[in-house]
Amino acid sequence: MATKDERWTTEQLVADLHRLGVGAGDLLMVHASLRAIGPVAGRAAGVVAALEDAVGPGGTLLMTIGAPEGGAPFDAATTPADPDVGVLAEVFRATPGTVVSDHPEGRFAARGCHAGELVSDVPWDDYYGPGSPLERFVERGGKVLRMGADVDTTTVIHYAEYLADVPGKRRVRRHPLIVRQGGVETVVVECLDDSDGIVDYPGPDYFGLILADYLAGGLASRGTVGGAASELLDAADLVRFAAQWMTERFGRLHR
Repeated sequence: MATKDERWTTEQLVADLHRLGVGAGDLLMVHASLRAIGPVAGRAAGVVAALEDAVGPGGTLLMTIGAPEGGAPFDAATTPADPDVGVLAEVFRATPGTVVSDHPEGRFAARGCHAGELVSDVPWDDYYGPGSPLERFVERGGKVLRMGADVDTTTVIHYAEYLADVPGKRRVRRHPLIVRQGGVETVVVECLDDSDGIVDYPGPDYFGLILADYLAGGLASRGTVGGAASELLDAADLVRFAAQWMTERFGRLHR
């Protein structure tokens, strides 16, 4: 264990990840707080290296990276990750060999064996729904790795919003500026409301409520990676749980 004056090594993080249940060949969607993990040799790049070592050459890493709101038009090749997602997302995006989707809203980055399959040809509308990187991730047996991440940042639950049997789901239309063939144009994107929720639900963000209920059921592996309280969850099981949770609770709002 590292002291306050030491840095976690790649080898220590890999050992922690393996104790948590990460294995060779795994497909992981990663949500992490560098602050929670603590000082790491190589900083964010050291965390990326540890994740790659933990899943091995047959594994794949996936992260949601987003894009900054406002400002310059979206350029799939050069636009950085949304600062709100964290430093790790930008370092992951910029690491040579990372494949990045070209969607200005539901934007993912991936590394490893199945990276291209996951993030290419993203549906323009409903980019978190059927045919999306999230559906592909779930269908390929993906796991969600959370290392000190906020409770409301489990992106795969957006896919569950499409599967939940809820009447009157709120939809939005957005008009991002994007760079195309050397010029800039405004495009239209329509999707479920992934900013304010598919329904008005009283209380805290319902993503956090769903995750808390899932974890309370003992349905995830829990441990520590570096200094971060961490969880490893089966994505398909979490999506089933979340879709049922929303179907039951949101349905009551229409009774």
